[in-house]
Amino acid sequence: MYLTTEELKSVAYQYQLSEITEDDNSICEMAINSAIEQVKSYLTPGDTKRYSDGRPRYDVETIFAQVGDARSPLLLELIKSVALFYIMRLANVDIINQKAQDAYDRAIDYLEKVAAVGKYSDAPPLKLSLPLLPSPDIESDASLAFRSGSREKFNHDF
Repeated sequence: MYLTTEELKSVAYQYQLSEITEDDNSICEMAINSAIEQVKSYLTPGDTKRYSDGRPRYDVETIFAQVGDARSPLLLELIKSVALFYIMRLANVDIINQKAQDAYDRAIDYLEKVAAVGKYSDAPPLKLSLPLLPSPDIESDASLAFRSGSREKFNHDF
């Protein structure tokens, strides 16, 4: 697993997580899995033409298969913020809701900058130091959005 429940201690104290989840680790695991899926959705390139224009195309499977120190610390903290927000929806024990909401909003805003979506769709995307997929072959006809040309000349023979 990319992130464990023990690693959430950098965003919340253990007693707070225990009180909120009533010592049920499956709640934390569901929140972590949901957070990972949400972050993956921002890093996964779409099938549209705009993802073939030189934007970084992240190798999501390689990124989330890493363990230990090979993981991106920035991506790990973003996932922790999103996971804490999902856990916080259940209850609140000594954690300021606004603080968790702000951390979630900052994480999603940053991911939108990375994916160049939403209000950042016209801006160049941020590039993280993560494994990338090979760029698609722009010269092949399959990757071209439009073709131009004309039909063969038609002549009337009278």
